[in-house]
Amino acid sequence: MRQQLDIYSELAERVGEVHLRQRLVLQVEHAAQVFGQGRTLLHIENVEWLPVAIYWTLRLFGLYGLGQGNARALEVHTNEVAIEELPSALDGMRLLHLSDLHLDLDPGLTDIIIDRVRDLDVDLCVFTGDYRASTSGPYEPAVAQTSRVVEALTAPSYGVLGNHDFIEFVPPLEQAGLRFLLNETVAVEHNGASLYLSGVDDPHFYRAESLEKVAAHVPARQPAILLSHSPEIYRRAAAVGFSLMLSGHTHAGQICLPGGVPILTNARCSRRLIKGPWRHGALHGYTSPGVGCSGVPVRFFCPPAVTVHVLRSA
Repeated sequence: MRQQLDIYSELAERVGEVHLRQRLVLQVEHAAQVFGQGRTLLHIENVEWLPVAIYWTLRLFGLYGLGQGNARALEVHTNEVAIEELPSALDGMRLLHLSDLHLDLDPGLTDIIIDRVRDLDVDLCVFTGDYRASTSGPYEPAVAQTSRVVEALTAPSYGVLGNHDFIEFVPPLEQAGLRFLLNETVAVEHNGASLYLSGVDDPHFYRAESLEKVAAHVPARQPAILLSHSPEIYRRAAAVGFSLMLSGHTHAGQICLPGGVPILTNARCSRRLIKGPWRHGALHGYTSPGVGCSGVPVRFFCPPAVTVHVLRSA
């Protein structure tokens, strides 16, 4: 009990007591909240009968095995992005982007991820949230599997929390080597230059992001990268001057029609922002299709992926 109190005290110092209380209260309510709260009216991850219905429908049509195989066919994508005022020393810097692992839903995916990423030549790793599949209940299996992935990475790792994540994930995953950015900004040194990296708490369900706070720690006219679980805050991110925004959350639809057309996006933003590279004014963005699955461990016309972002001087 004493150790738990110490953990909450440390978290309160980092995020503020009001923020911590808000998140803890909403975490208790999250599992039962199907309608209301957050940026979308319906929270499909809390509709308990939906995964069961999808599972048996796929079984009935003999498609479950195919969808499960698709969900394990992890791809590695490359995305080059030209950033204004990027120091020449940062030109060519490579960032590995992982999102939406949900490893408690399919622990077998852990070894597949490790096999894909262990030999990638990258300078920095970033995680954009959702480490578990459920939004409540025991989280130790998800934390344990995510820790294995983090420990397999050789480059420094930074991450943010998603709408499936509890703030209690922070201490054990930081112990594994994943440094969380809880409405915080850090300067990452590379080739003698600084890359400013900011991360906000979940903006989708918890609406706990503080863009003003993180932007205040970025020097004027310095390019900065924002980690946000969901792309839904892209307009504000552009307004405060971020150069690049990396997100996840949407799974690019997960179950799509032929051609990758998503049936559901679970995000209150334009569909052009729910997968791959996009742009809004001066802000470059990228929404990861995600590594894992939500609800049911299947994918159709929407392969899972990790992405290597290569920074270029515009």
